[in-house]
Amino acid sequence: MKRLLIVVDYQNDFVDGALGFEGAELLEGPIARKIEEYREAGDTICFTYDTHHKDYLDTQEGRKLPIPHCIEGSEGHDLYGSIASKQEDYDEVFLKPTFGSTALFERLINRQAVAMSVGTLPFESIELVGLVSNMCVLSNAVIARAACPDVPIIVDAACTAAPDPAMNEKALDIMEGLQIEVINRPSADDE
Repeated sequence: MKRLLIVVDYQNDFVDGALGFEGAELLEGPIARKIEEYREAGDTICFTYDTHHKDYLDTQEGRKLPIPHCIEGSEGHDLYGSIASKQEDYDEVFLKPTFGSTALFERLINRQAVAMSVGTLPFESIELVGLVSNMCVLSNAVIARAACPDVPIIVDAACTAAPDPAMNEKALDIMEGLQIEVINRPSADDE
């Protein structure tokens, strides 16, 4: 049975662009190694992209306008650094206009239904890496948990972060509270 790796929004605008933050670039190496590990094992990898359109800001009538970011077709929308070359044509890509991907949920729930019909699980495990831990990683981890309730869901703390370290820690706490396994999380003794 294959594992699934979900690379969440490791895009230029979240690393060194409009919403970039110090330390996000340090995840490039660990995420690249994680992708290579999954490729070598013949596992499945998919990518989510935070995706907005040029007219997005004009359609937000009555709402606080966000910082323009991840505009489809812009450099900010592209995957960051070497991660861009790690995506293969056969990898599934989910473009999403908000934190969680409804298309990813539909794909996972369909895989779950097919697997259940033959008495198995859709994946050995589902692991998430990428940005931002307290928003898109958390949201998509919850989606994976809801769609595939019996599959171990894993988040690698060494492959995710947030602009606010305290929010990152809270997000990891919440995921652990939702029975999501958080691996490579430094203990208080390590700091």
